[in-house]
Amino acid sequence: MDLRIRHAHPHEYDRIGEITAQAYLGDGLLDFGESDEYLGELRDVAKRATAAEVLVAVDHGHILGAVTFVPRGGPMADIARPGEAEIRMLAVARESRGRGAGETLVRACVDHARATAGCVRVVLSTQRTMHAAHRIYERLGFTRTPDRDWNPLPDLDDITLLTYELTL
Repeated sequence: MDLRIRHAHPHEYDRIGEITAQAYLGDGLLDFGESDEYLGELRDVAKRATAAEVLVAVDHGHILGAVTFVPRGGPMADIARPGEAEIRMLAVARESRGRGAGETLVRACVDHARATAGCVRVVLSTQRTMHAAHRIYERLGFTRTPDRDWNPLPDLDDITLLTYELTL
């Protein structure tokens, strides 16, 4: 395997959006399935690329997965405070799982954060059922921050997102 991490190219945005959308749909992470409003956000890679960095894991030219790295606040940050970078929308295509792409993408985000002037911490939100992702975060030294857990849809009681942080 020749796994590389690099910035996404605009001609890849549709493919990345579909990998992300299908990962969330296939894993049952969207409460309203195909009609979930968040599905449009997952597919709109061009929008997030204007406000953050979209990184891809590639093996011999084939995109295995992607992540959005938010180095400093802005419209793509959900929970980042000053001095914090944020990881969002980590997704690996179902057929590419188990090859280390997810962990390599998270490591790349940590490396990017370390190279970002003034960044002291990396934060992220995750759903309760994303157990494989939780294992990656914990293996890389992230710790749970229950005091930062939050609900993106306050009208629905059962959508609390768990949060993690890694102090650099």
